[in-house]
Parts: sequence; C-alpha cells; structure tokens
Amino acid sequence: MVLVALVLLIGVVVMVQLRGFLSDGGAATAGQGSSAIGSTTVTEYPVATRAAPVDLSGTSLTDEAIDIAAWRGQVVVINVWGSWCAPCREEAPILAATSAAYADDGVQFVGVNVRDNRAAAIAFEEAYGITYPSIDDSDGKALLSLAEHLPAAGVPVTLILDREGRPAARVLGAVQESTLTALLDTVLAEATAAGS
Repeated sequence: MVLVALVLLIGVVVMVQLRGFLSDGGAATAGQGSSAIGSTTVTEYPVATRAAPVDLSGTSLTDEAIDIAAWRGQVVVINVWGSWCAPCREEAPILAATSAAYADDGVQFVGVNVRDNRAAAIAFEEAYGITYPSIDDSDGKALLSLAEHLPAAGVPVTLILDREGRPAARVLGAVQESTLTALLDTVLAEATAAGS
C-alpha cells in the first residue's frame, strides 16, 4: 500500500514537472537569462520577475527538522542530488568547498536527497565532506514542493534563492565552481545594493 502511494506520488511529481517544462517549451521565459555550458543549463531570474518565496521543509538524513523559512535574510542554495548520480559525484566537492567558503557571507546550503537510501546518502556526504544538511526526500514531498521551479530534468539541479527566499538562479546539471561562485556573488551583491 505504501509502495503504491509512493509510486503514485512520484508519478504526480513527474507529471507536474513535465507540464511545467512543456508549457515553457523547455526554455526560459521572457525576462530570464539562460545559457548552456556543456550539458549544464544556467538560468538567472531578474529581480523584478522572480517568483514568490520557496517553501521547503522536511527531515534531514540525521532526523533533524529543516525549514528554509528560518533562513530568510540569507541566500540559500538548494541542491537536489542522489548518491547514485554520477554528475552529483562530480559536483559534490565543489558544493562542499563553496558552502564552507561562503558560510560567513550569509549563504546557507541545503541538499534534497532523492530516490536514495539513507545509509548510501550519509556515506556519500561523509565521503565528499559535505557538512550542510540534506532533506531525506524518500517520500517525494520536498521535490513536489519544488516542482514549480524544477523542469522535467534529471538530477542534479541547483536552485539559488535570494534573501527573500525567491528563486534567483537555477543550474540544471552538475554545477561548476566558477558558475556557482559567480551566481552567489551576483545575488549577494544585489542584497548589498538593496541595503545601501
């Protein structure tokens, strides 16, 4: 019974994501800047056209409650990943190093671990030195809450939220260090410019 419910939930997530992907032709909408780097696509959302703040909560891989609403006022990096995902292994050291480098700059990282088992996910985080929390999304609820912002693409996906919790940029595919730091610097500069 639980397995049937999980399969149905995953099916709904895929349909919602596919609908969103097809409705915009699989590309960025007007006012958004999008560029492709190899198999990675980067989309930046201008401040004036950003969607409403993202709601994301769940339980971490170590059974702690996570609710990103508590991080309003900080820039938030959400990374959707799985230990079984080769591009996730490619980007994991970049995410670990960047989260440490930006920890004192008002940037909070959080992972969303999908289609995985807890032991493999925890071993992955330990192997790559990832110290920020990840939501255990074995029930698909976290991914469902992000469906408006994630197209029907595979893992990994990285979503950067501005200090108000609104999507500022999205990276489909393995994120490169230069791309991630450039996007974070841009969003942090917006916050600084708005405060001055």
